[in-house]
Amino acid sequence: MFDRYNRKIDYLRVSVTDRCNLRCRYCMPENGIQLIRHEDILSYEEIHEVVETAVRMGFRKVRITGGEPLVRKGITHLVAMISSIAGIEDLAMTTNGILLDKFAGLLARAGLHRVNVSLDTLDPGRYREITRLGNLGDALKGINAARDAGLNPVKINCVIRESLNEPDARAVEAFGREQGLQVRFIRQMDLKTGIFYRVVGGEGGNCPSCNRLRLTADGKIKPCLFNDMEWSVREFGAEEAIRLAVLNKPRCGTTSRTGAFSRIGG
Repeated sequence: MFDRYNRKIDYLRVSVTDRCNLRCRYCMPENGIQLIRHEDILSYEEIHEVVETAVRMGFRKVRITGGEPLVRKGITHLVAMISSIAGIEDLAMTTNGILLDKFAGLLARAGLHRVNVSLDTLDPGRYREITRLGNLGDALKGINAARDAGLNPVKINCVIRESLNEPDARAVEAFGREQGLQVRFIRQMDLKTGIFYRVVGGEGGNCPSCNRLRLTADGKIKPCLFNDMEWSVREFGAEEAIRLAVLNKPRCGTTSRTGAFSRIGG
């Protein structure tokens, strides 16, 4: 599918939950967020229907996000459901890696192709400070487990404040080089003020070539992270919600007063 600006839209990011086992300072308040009601969260059958519809309409790349997707019960079952859809060329997941040591092999056997793991520092104290709840050792074990399970290429998402020369960023870059991991640097953004940047080492934040839509955990199709437009798959049906999102996808991001990274998956 092509939008009004002749961009080929073929990438769907699927948030399966707004819950997370960390409280990263740039993403979530210390005491958490007002969670979406259980009955408003899409079932796995509903998510499968949306993804199947998107693939039928020409989407080829799917990424599972959260919140933290691995905290949702039965997530490997969803991965298996999605991987069975003919036409998906790239099925990935973004995770903080804390539970990946437990799930990597199961995810690989369910049909997941690869993972991106969030890692902002190699200093255990700083990791705890940034995430408020996390243990760096758990994330590193998750990265190793993903590699051993064949979820390659394992990519690292590193959030920076301003510069690639920050000590944490340089340490993560060196770690990636030593371990043969691809590192992407994501400068801190602000939905409400419309401050966003291109991802260094990735495609995110590059509006002229943006090829993605987002499905929120409560069933809204969003054409842009930095925009409040959305269409409910429960109200419009999956095909019409996707069609409207592509038709109305803006040329460039502006601001979002209602969105939150914790609910959209970045």
